[in-house]
Amino acid sequence: MKSITAALMALTLAVPAWAGGETASNPDAQVYFANIKDGDTFVSPVTVIFGLSGMGVAPAGTEKDNTGHHHLLIDRPPLGQGEDGADELANGIASDEHHLHFGGGQTETILDLEPGQHTLQLVLGDLGHVPHSDPIVSDVITIVIE
Repeated sequence: MKSITAALMALTLAVPAWAGGETASNPDAQVYFANIKDGDTFVSPVTVIFGLSGMGVAPAGTEKDNTGHHHLLIDRPPLGQGEDGADELANGIASDEHHLHFGGGQTETILDLEPGQHTLQLVLGDLGHVPHSDPIVSDVITIVIE
């Protein structure tokens, strides 16, 4: 029994807690909001510009090293957290009102949000909408819509 427990602990320690899919990323890459910051207040609609350094943008389905496309998470837990956190890191990001995909290589969007507080996070996905092996994510920011 002790050897099984030891083997399971070793396996758990060998698998990183913060790992995405199989596509490598530049360890220096960063994704960020280029025109808004935490705590900003807006009247809807809001233009959101995505920033990226250390990697390039390519449409979904494009297999090219050090590229990906943007995903915007709205009003949900940070990437990798919540009930589907592990699945989205390894298998891909959902597509719904809380997970917007920009698989055409878009670098900005216009959001029409209801009044109140909203959280936003950017995630770079690989050719198949899966976060890179070292996920490239922005900080979660909160904005207010009047």
